[in-house]
Amino acid sequence: MKDTAFQDLLTSIRQAGRIRRGTLKPVRVMTFRPADVKSVRDALKASQTEFALMIGVSVATLRNWEQGRRTPDGPALALLRVAARNPRAVAEALHREPRKGAA
Repeated sequence: MKDTAFQDLLTSIRQAGRIRRGTLKPVRVMTFRPADVKSVRDALKASQTEFALMIGVSVATLRNWEQGRRTPDGPALALLRVAARNPRAVAEALHREPRKGAA
């Protein structure tokens, strides 16, 4: 690893530690409201079971997101953000043909 890449990585790790300890505020916070999760699923005309299977989470997890008991994060959050902007692309990428009337 080049010295500059190592220094960038080290800086990121230190920032993450300060954020975790609460001494530094995160630069950006990505949230996805329960209604957003449901609207993405609705745009794909998918049932909870179909959508959960499509994005690789349990139906219970999807229900928790839609009911506001949990919030999606990490790769699931990224996938939901992409799906919100372009549901057809996500359906195609995940090898599922959207139902008639899907965006």
